[in-house]
Amino acid sequence: MSKPTAKRTASLALAAAAVLTLAFVTGASADGSTPQQAPAAAAPSVSGSPEAAFTRIADFYGSYIDAVYDGDGRTADRLRGFYLSEPLQAELRQWEETNHADGVLRAQNVPIEWRVTSTGSGVGRTSATVTLTWGSDTTEVYVQADLATRKIVSVRD
Repeated sequence: MSKPTAKRTASLALAAAAVLTLAFVTGASADGSTPQQAPAAAAPSVSGSPEAAFTRIADFYGSYIDAVYDGDGRTADRLRGFYLSEPLQAELRQWEETNHADGVLRAQNVPIEWRVTSTGSGVGRTSATVTLTWGSDTTEVYVQADLATRKIVSVRD
């Protein structure tokens, strides 16, 4: 067998260094296995039930914010008609006239993110806190839905 040349020895050394660097950076061993693989991030999911008043609150806020964001006032109005009780719709119209803002969002702008968190149920109602994100700021809106009708009956800031 012939003696390796200096050029070939340097190439082999560089290749070995590359394999070791790759193994160090990725956590892989020379045989390709990874001793401690990080758990894969869970895929986003949304679930709910048409029978749950809490789900109705989350569905309404998600759809309503989408419609307002897209400038689709007709859809926003139809969503209000479907998800909100008639007395609440009247109350919101009055609030909006007084405050010159959207009564559902309690703001003149559209949030860039939202989250609905259940705060419990009792006395025929389910309650939720809707957290609205406006850039680096957040606000909270407190919402209640009737358990029997699943209609949203109260929006407060």
